[in-house]
Amino acid sequence: MNPHIDYHALAPEIVLSATIVVVLVADLLFPDRDRWQTSRIATIGVLGALIPVLTLAADGTDRSMFGGAYVVDNYALVFKGLFLVATYVTILLSSDYIAEGDYYQGEFWFLLLTSVLGMVAMASARDLISIFVALETISVPTFVLAGWRKHDTRSNEASIKYYLIGVLSSAVMLYGMSLIYGVTNSTLLTDISSKAGNLTGSMDNLFIVAVFLTLAGFAFKVSAVPFHFWAPDTYEGAPTPVTAFLSVASKAGGFVALLTIVYVGFYPSGHSWQPVLWGLAAASMTIGNLTALRQTNIIRMLAYSSIAQGGFILVPFAVAGDSGPAAKSALEAVVIYLLIYAAMNLGAFAVVIAVARRTRSAEIRTFAGLGQWSPALAVLLSFFLFSLAGIPPLAGWFAKFVMFRAVLDAHTSAAAVIGVIAAVNSVIALFYYAGVARQMWFREPAIEDRRPLRVPPALNAAIAVCAATVLVIGVYPQPFAKLGELARIARF
Repeated sequence: MNPHIDYHALAPEIVLSATIVVVLVADLLFPDRDRWQTSRIATIGVLGALIPVLTLAADGTDRSMFGGAYVVDNYALVFKGLFLVATYVTILLSSDYIAEGDYYQGEFWFLLLTSVLGMVAMASARDLISIFVALETISVPTFVLAGWRKHDTRSNEASIKYYLIGVLSSAVMLYGMSLIYGVTNSTLLTDISSKAGNLTGSMDNLFIVAVFLTLAGFAFKVSAVPFHFWAPDTYEGAPTPVTAFLSVASKAGGFVALLTIVYVGFYPSGHSWQPVLWGLAAASMTIGNLTALRQTNIIRMLAYSSIAQGGFILVPFAVAGDSGPAAKSALEAVVIYLLIYAAMNLGAFAVVIAVARRTRSAEIRTFAGLGQWSPALAVLLSFFLFSLAGIPPLAGWFAKFVMFRAVLDAHTSAAAVIGVIAAVNSVIALFYYAGVARQMWFREPAIEDRRPLRVPPALNAAIAVCAATVLVIGVYPQPFAKLGELARIARF
C-alpha cells in the first residue's frame, strides 16, 4: 500500500531541496565573478520556504504521514520558522565574509542549506529513524563548514575534532536507539511511550541503559558538560558565521531532537531520564560559566557561554516532573528560551564579525575603546551581552523568567536545588559579559585607526533584525510567549 503524502505539509522541505539543487547547478554554470549570486539564490529559497510554514500555520490542521513518523503541527511549525529565520540571518552575516575571503562560495551555501533541510525535517520527526537521519543531515555538512578556512591550521583542527567527536556521539546515540528498539519492538515514539511505562525487571533496566546512551549522544550534539570538549576549539577555528550558525541553529536542532524524544518517547519513564538531565544542566551551567570567566578571546568566551546557556535550557527538562502542569510549563520554557537565545547569540556574533573587519582579531582586548570609535556597535554588543545575562528590559530577562517559573511549578526539592544553582550561575555570567562592556566603554582604544567603521548593508540588516527582536521581546513579551503556548506537543 502506497503511503499517503501531503505535499502541502512537505512544502518547506521541497522548497529547500529545490533551492539546494539550483545553488549547486548555478555554482557550476556561473562564471567566477558572478558566483556571489548563489547567496541571493539561497536567500530567496530560505524566505520561500517560510511561505508554506505560514500557510500551514494559518490552516491550523495537524498533519501526519508515514504512520505517524512525520508530523506537521504547531510545535513543528514554530521550530521550522525558527530555523529558517536563523538561517536567513546567518546568510546576511555570511555573504560579505565569504565573498571577501578565499572560500568556495557555492559549496558554502549548498552545505548550509543542506544542514537547514535536516533541521526543518527534525522539527517534524517522530520516529527514531527519521530523527537520526535528520540529525546526521544537520551534522555532516557542518563538519565541512567548520574547516572552511582551508589554509588555516586551527580551522582544520576544529573540523577534525568536531568530526571525530560527532561520529562518536552518533555511534553512542545509535547504539542506545537500537536497544530501545530491542526492548519496545518499535521505532515510533508514540509506541515507545505506550510501552515504556509498562516495562519491568531486566527489560526496564535495559531500557534505562538505552535512555542513558541516547541522551549521552544528544548531549554531544548540544555541547552539554561533560561532552563539550569539542565546542571551544571548533567555535574558535571555524569561520565566525559558521560559529554563529553552530551555536544557534545547529544547537537548537539538537535541542529539538532532545525535546521530541523525551516528551514524546520517554516521558512515562521519568525516573530514567530526569536525573541524567539534571546532572547535565547543573554541570553545563557551572563549568561553562566558570571557564568563560578566564577567556581572553571573545569567540571562546561565547563558546563557553553557549555551553552555559545550554545548561539553562536543560533546567526545565530536568524539573518537568510527572504532573501535567509542570511538564507543560517546562515545555513552554524550553521553546521560549531557544527562540530568544537565537536572537541574542546571532546578534552578538554579528557585531563581533563587524568589529573584526577592522581589528582582524577576536581578542577581548581589541574591543577596548569601541565606544569611542564605533559607539553604535558598542551599544548593540552591550545590548546582546546584557540580554544573555538576563538584564531587563532586554529579551534575556524573559527567557530567564520562564525558566525559573518552570522550576517553581515543579514543587520538588531537586527543582529547588537546581533553581539555586541557576540563580548563582546567572550572577557569575554577568561578570564576564560586563567585563567585555567594561573594555568597550572604560578603556582606551587598542587600535590606531579610529575612523568610523563601515559595516556592509547585509551585516547591518542582520544586526538590526536581532537588535529589534531582543528589544521588542524584552519590552512586550506577551505575543512572543504565545508561540511557546502554541508549540505544545499534542499530549500536553
